[in-house]
Amino acid sequence: MRHDIKIKKGLDIPLGGIPEREILDLRAVERYAVKPPDVVGFTPRLLVAEGDTVIAGQPLVQDKRDERLFLPSPVSGTVEAIVRGEKRKLLEVVVASGPSYSSYSSYSSCSSLTSEAPVWWMIKERPFGSIANPDHKPKGIFVSLRDTNPLAPDLDFALKGREQEFEAGVKALETFSTVHLVKAEGPHPAGNIGTIVAALDPINKGEYVWSVNAQDVANIGRWCLTGEYKPERVISVGGPAAKSPKYYRVLCGACLQRISEAQLIDPSYPRLSRETRASRETRIISGSPLSGTAIKADGFLGMYDQQVCFIEEGDKYDFMGWLMPGLKKFSFSKTFLSGFLVNLVKLVKLDKLAPSYNFNTNVHGSVRPFLFTGSFEKVFPFDIYPLQLIKACIVGDVELQEKLAEIQTIIREALEVLRKEATA
Repeated sequence: MRHDIKIKKGLDIPLGGIPEREILDLRAVERYAVKPPDVVGFTPRLLVAEGDTVIAGQPLVQDKRDERLFLPSPVSGTVEAIVRGEKRKLLEVVVASGPSYSSYSSYSSCSSLTSEAPVWWMIKERPFGSIANPDHKPKGIFVSLRDTNPLAPDLDFALKGREQEFEAGVKALETFSTVHLVKAEGPHPAGNIGTIVAALDPINKGEYVWSVNAQDVANIGRWCLTGEYKPERVISVGGPAAKSPKYYRVLCGACLQRISEAQLIDPSYPRLSRETRASRETRIISGSPLSGTAIKADGFLGMYDQQVCFIEEGDKYDFMGWLMPGLKKFSFSKTFLSGFLVNLVKLVKLDKLAPSYNFNTNVHGSVRPFLFTGSFEKVFPFDIYPLQLIKACIVGDVELQEKLAEIQTIIREALEVLRKEATA
């Protein structure tokens, strides 16, 4: 089922470094990693040891609480390293790819999608964002056809040539529930699954919905059609500190070292340590620049990420910073003159002339209290009270959280009564 919806509230961040519409093939890198911390609620049990030979799709780690759920190897090869953090927390399982590619084929059938399939981890379950529980009956499965994050890939461009696989993936998902293919227009976060679900069919207490990344729908379709586990992604690589922003075709969990070497303006990076001058560093972010994870130059693409952003580490402070006109600084609240310029561009409907900005990681001052100015509500696309909900979350008041979330339904019912009276 296809939907076109329009979201009015939100805010697009005009981040510089938009990728050129050219795809470079980088599916032959030497190292890949599965990263259990990227999966919400996943308690990993390690199934392999260093030196083991693995096949693409073979389980590397298993969920201790539900043994049906696992994270597979993205490629065939050898387990090179098992990386642990504090308290021996499992961070990464690194696989060095072998000379040949073959898929794990212990499954009796690839025509039907089950939790035994190596692609099952690609299906997320809301409200918590964990891997879908096979025992739950979702009220719907949602696929966003437009990613509104800054510098996110154009999904129509990324999926070009994979239409048959995409349709096969949709057909496989339809065996569980109605699949909603949604193209949302409007400012960010219009393309987020949470925004889409709230607009089309909000989740009530005790209900579940599933969501799948559009490119992963095609990966599911490929597995159903051929039995081949090849978790392919077209990722956008850009940002103000990227030398030559482009698209890359990679496999999930790929090492980003070759991309970093091609994109870093200063090849001496990337030392995220504060022992060196931050102005000579670049922050590499796997995922959205708004919510992604900072990684090293030889780090790995996140499990669900489809973009990489290069942003300058900020330690440079402008003379008389907030007193200056600020034409080169982005401002939503019109603190700087650029805020009026953005509104002027929208007024005359010349969005193509809208300026982009070379953001860095400066926070422009010390940590301060969060002031309730009303700006949050202006860009928040849900019909709830965001600040009150945040306060309830801070103090851990679960009952108040649930009541505030239900305000959305109350307001909608009241608006419907008013609409009926106005049209009577």
